[in-house]
Amino acid sequence: MEIQLGRGKTARRAYGIDEIALAPGNRTLDPSLADTNWRIGNIEREIPIIASAMDSVVDVRMAVRLSQLGALGVLNLEGIQTRYADPEPILDRITSVGKDEFVALMQELYAEPIKPELIEQRIQEIKQQGGIAALSATPAGASKYGEVVAKAGADLFFVQATVVSTAHLSPESLVPLDLAEFCRSMPIPVVLGNCVTYEVTLNLLKAGAAGVLVGIGPGAACTSRGVLGVGVPQATAIADCAAARDDYYNETGNYIPIIADGGLITGGDICKCIACGADGVMIGSPFARAAEAPGRGYHWGMATPSPVLPRGTRIRVATTGSLEQILIGPAGLDDGTHNLLGALKTSMGTLGVKNIKEMQQVEVVIAPSLLTEGKVYQKAQQLGMGK
Repeated sequence: MEIQLGRGKTARRAYGIDEIALAPGNRTLDPSLADTNWRIGNIEREIPIIASAMDSVVDVRMAVRLSQLGALGVLNLEGIQTRYADPEPILDRITSVGKDEFVALMQELYAEPIKPELIEQRIQEIKQQGGIAALSATPAGASKYGEVVAKAGADLFFVQATVVSTAHLSPESLVPLDLAEFCRSMPIPVVLGNCVTYEVTLNLLKAGAAGVLVGIGPGAACTSRGVLGVGVPQATAIADCAAARDDYYNETGNYIPIIADGGLITGGDICKCIACGADGVMIGSPFARAAEAPGRGYHWGMATPSPVLPRGTRIRVATTGSLEQILIGPAGLDDGTHNLLGALKTSMGTLGVKNIKEMQQVEVVIAPSLLTEGKVYQKAQQLGMGK
């Protein structure tokens, strides 16, 4: 439904994850029977959750541990792990500086050149410990280092930008990355993102994407929506992009997963994203709270160190438990941020769905009071959903 903003402009109503709820159907299911398996590229995982390619979230140790637990972590190819042989002192500086000095420090630290030998070393370190080696880069970084990543034996490659499209206009002096040619030339699956519209999703799928990331600006440490004014709330964005996936599948017989990326904090958030049509999710700040996370209780966005226009900040998320607690439990908190897999399986059981495909078909209702209705005491005492 279009809404008239003024005589010369109409707008479509879009919905965020906090504005919707999932309605139970006619049956229920024991959570142990819920199948959460999914596939991205040629890799199958039990847990449809990917850890974001942020320096506060994923290093070699986290990538390996996430793989062991049944999930997946993505290493930032253009982050400090590939700029410094020993990232630990750098992380110490990032997490100890005051907020007024933070941006300048980040710009200084990320000015250190990326070293191709460190890209190869990090991939080998992950693989040698039995982990899945997934890396992420901007289109410019992918163009420059894609061959290095492939030769080093990586399993997945993510090409990510605030907005990525197959129709990018550049100055004559610059040659933009041809996404279709890049996907064809890479010997490993390539995931493309980010986008929020049906049309761009369809174009990325036609270009050969092994997965498409959905989300512009919802991340906890991201300020793109405030800086650029660009974005579409996640519930609507996921539904639109999932429609493109389904149409592409009906036309070609090739099913490509859609991944909701950003703004997800609780198990309920993950459940609602899948119900809107996502096959999996990518999250950052919930994993930044793990004891094993490199951010030491802090979290910052991928565009935070931009030398010209930072679009992210550093937030204090604190350390609340082990990665295992956050991902598969047992939960040590009452706010939905621990045992994310258990939350998904229990939600699927409550809704009576057996797998991810059935979860995508559940009834969704508009429910702006979902998180506040009847929660006066929790809010007043800052407990559970009132935190």
